[in-house]
Amino acid sequence: MFLLKLITRNALRHKLRTMLTVLGLTIAVLAYGLLHTVVDAWYAGAAAASNARLVTRNAISLVFPLPLSYENRIRGVDGVTLVARSNWFGGVYREPRNFFAQFAVSDNYLDLYPEFVVPAQQRSDYLRDRKGCLVGRQLADQYGFKVGDVIPIKGTIYPGTWEFVVRGILDGRDETTITRQLVFHWEYLNETVRKTSPRQADQVGVYVLGVANPDDAAEIARNVDSVFRNSLAETLTETEQAFQLGFVAMSNQIIAAIRVVSYVVIVIIMAVMANAMAMSARERTVEYATLRALGFGPPFLALLVFGESILICAIGGGLGILATPPVASLFRQATGGVFPVFKVSGETMVLQAACALVVGLAAAVMPALQAARVRIAEGLRAIG
Repeated sequence: MFLLKLITRNALRHKLRTMLTVLGLTIAVLAYGLLHTVVDAWYAGAAAASNARLVTRNAISLVFPLPLSYENRIRGVDGVTLVARSNWFGGVYREPRNFFAQFAVSDNYLDLYPEFVVPAQQRSDYLRDRKGCLVGRQLADQYGFKVGDVIPIKGTIYPGTWEFVVRGILDGRDETTITRQLVFHWEYLNETVRKTSPRQADQVGVYVLGVANPDDAAEIARNVDSVFRNSLAETLTETEQAFQLGFVAMSNQIIAAIRVVSYVVIVIIMAVMANAMAMSARERTVEYATLRALGFGPPFLALLVFGESILICAIGGGLGILATPPVASLFRQATGGVFPVFKVSGETMVLQAACALVVGLAAAVMPALQAARVRIAEGLRAIG
């Protein structure tokens, strides 16, 4: 109890210095948490991907489509229970900055995605309306879309202005489900393309496959690809997670830079904290010598320094951790929903606490050694 009281008084002796150090630690831990959450958000789509779904695309590149005739042949592969079509539409809502994912999908597409919840009546209305579409809840909240609205989308891959009628809202099964997309009928897209550009008709961007046993996914993928080996359009079949990670891999350098910056922030605040503790240790040389003269050993003096450093870091780190969720929520709103899932994970908070602890320990090493090595005669001579 005496030791804790002494540590607290030492920490509060220079209130302004302590407050500024705590503020710096709070900002550093907060920044680390936000940067780590950005990385988590980047991988959110891949993390939520199912291992019970496979994606078949053109082996050369995703840019090149596959023939519609492949669907029946894929369906005939052992272990495949369902085959759905999906085309990336790539349109723009009103102006280029209003970008979100749009997919032309077959009517059985949602059967493969139980994480998307649509009321039965809304799904029925969607299936009956050729120009109908389903809008994700996150997208609907961002733009204010509601059932019955007409959404004009300016096509980039498929020229012209396309109008879709909102027939339903896609809700997520839980908060980790990304619902920032619009889906509409693949048949409507194909019929329109057949009239304007017949050569581009009957083409599928990717096939999404449901499998009977997720443990057989790798074997089923090989079997699907073997069916189209040496054909004009060879295929590459992979798990949905691997497919999603392929997109993330395109941004690996950005993600690596974010990770580096997050740790640089911690290193910088560690240097600031070490400097503050070193200043405190130099100012208390006489006090340390006096304590030595009274019979307190080097371990006690070192414990004083470590205790003060850890206490300051615990306060700054705790404030930073507490501030991270609300600041992350504000950040998500300010960025206009760029990250559909932007939630501070428990792992991030644990890492924040670990960083604060490491800073507290590392910053106190040299000052603690300095305090423990104080000689009584030299320390007392430092008066004045």
